[in-house]
Amino acid sequence: MSYVVNGEELETGEEDFLLEANFSDDVPPVIAAAEKITLTDDHWTVINFMREKYKEDGSTPNFRNMLAEMDELHPGTDWKKKLYELFPNQPARQSARIAGLTKPYGKGGY
Repeated sequence: MSYVVNGEELETGEEDFLLEANFSDDVPPVIAAAEKITLTDDHWTVINFMREKYKEDGSTPNFRNMLAEMDELHPGTDWKKKLYELFPNQPARQSARIAGLTKPYGKGGY
């Protein structure tokens, strides 16, 4: 499978993750639509968080670390419940995929 964003074909690999990370804000709506998700501001909060972690660490956090960091950055929300509402198909994986990131491997990933 691949995604077409602004006429450009973006190749995917295993589990439909992009082969190369793409930080264009045009990418998440295309991938989200393929996963039948309509993006809200809360989705974008998570997408931007995942992108920043990827830029900083070269990978995205596992679900437990993601929860801890989201709680710290945005207190007052039940992030475990919220993440499953936003990304019902494995939140850490699905949010990374929709953010336009590659499939992480090794420590720090899932």
